[in-house]
Amino acid sequence: MSAHQIASETPAAEPIHRVDSEVGPLRTVLLHRPGAELKRLTPRNNDQLLFDGVPWLGRAQLEHDAFAEVLRSRGVEVLLLGEVLVEALADPRARFGAVHSAVDERQLGLDLADALRSHLTGMKAKDLAGVLMAGMTFEELPAAEGASLVRRMHQPADFAVNPLPNLLFTRDSSVWVADRVAITSLALPARSRETALTDLIYAYHPRFSRTGRAYGAHSAPLEGGDVLLLSPGVLAVGVGERTTPAGAESFARSAFADGLAHTVLAVPIEQERATMHLDTVCTMVDRDAVVMYPAVRETLSAYPLRPDGSGGVIVDGPLPFLGAAAEAMGIERLRVIDTGLDAVTAEREQWDDGNNTLAVAPGVVVAYERNVETNARLEDAGVEVLRIAGSELGSGRGGPRCMSCPIARDTLG
Repeated sequence: MSAHQIASETPAAEPIHRVDSEVGPLRTVLLHRPGAELKRLTPRNNDQLLFDGVPWLGRAQLEHDAFAEVLRSRGVEVLLLGEVLVEALADPRARFGAVHSAVDERQLGLDLADALRSHLTGMKAKDLAGVLMAGMTFEELPAAEGASLVRRMHQPADFAVNPLPNLLFTRDSSVWVADRVAITSLALPARSRETALTDLIYAYHPRFSRTGRAYGAHSAPLEGGDVLLLSPGVLAVGVGERTTPAGAESFARSAFADGLAHTVLAVPIEQERATMHLDTVCTMVDRDAVVMYPAVRETLSAYPLRPDGSGGVIVDGPLPFLGAAAEAMGIERLRVIDTGLDAVTAEREQWDDGNNTLAVAPGVVVAYERNVETNARLEDAGVEVLRIAGSELGSGRGGPRCMSCPIARDTLG
């Protein structure tokens, strides 16, 4: 049953969308089943499109289907981005916005851009969604009318509409804080159009018609993989390769103004691919426990931000992250479970997303099966590990948390 059918057949019981923590029992999640956009990756463009290799689509889909089934087996409602996008495109406003975001006049020129807009506008919703996600090459453009230097000077396999293979990582383009959704601002050109699709889903899909927005300033880069909801009212925001200090501060000010948080911890992380987001070095696995890359355990710091009562912010620090987080959460300490058993294993398993776990309930997480030592350490600490395969899914540098955007979690008692 589609998300639209669920919403329309139960009008008296409209789904409650709310996320107050990283570990509250997960009820609804947004995933994206990899599709034709992954077939656009080649050894020539995979670096530019932020993949470390060229994944095998069929295997990636099998792995993703298994991931979704693990979540369903735990009572989680799984929404698939491709399906809700098609349903949102039934609204003419969504269709107009989607076509406008996909066509770049600066690349195509006015005449070709107009022709492409006309072509896309006439497509069925499912076909349009396919182009929005998988892109379109110059040889796939509609038949030419008149001469075009743009066509002639591009190779047939060049992209007139860029594909979005990183849609797989639904965590980054939107973040739920309490009962509001924040549409983020992705830093790299290969991902900039993802937020346009996410935005129109939340704006025009019937299921989200009453959803309030958080974080109205999209000009400064902020990505969802950098945002951890440590506890109700306490957020941690990584600042590094993808999220800037301006993005973290803007997000904090918005959260304070909306009454969504009382403390935001800005956490500097290394600006390199191995640690592109905060959730590549640290994720929560229980209400008082994190799995953390040991190389940063003692050096990770935080700048606590709090509202000053007059619309501004108070900035403290830097302070040790673990202590600052525990204090803001109102607990004595955060338990830390290290990645791996030794320095080499820890580095390997951090690269393989050993820290990037998705909690489906307090003390229950989904993790890649390949991180054998980290998973064993989690289980020794009393955490249940639901293992999934990720040999192909992981080629884009993301684990179960990266591949999921929680939309509803139960509030912790």
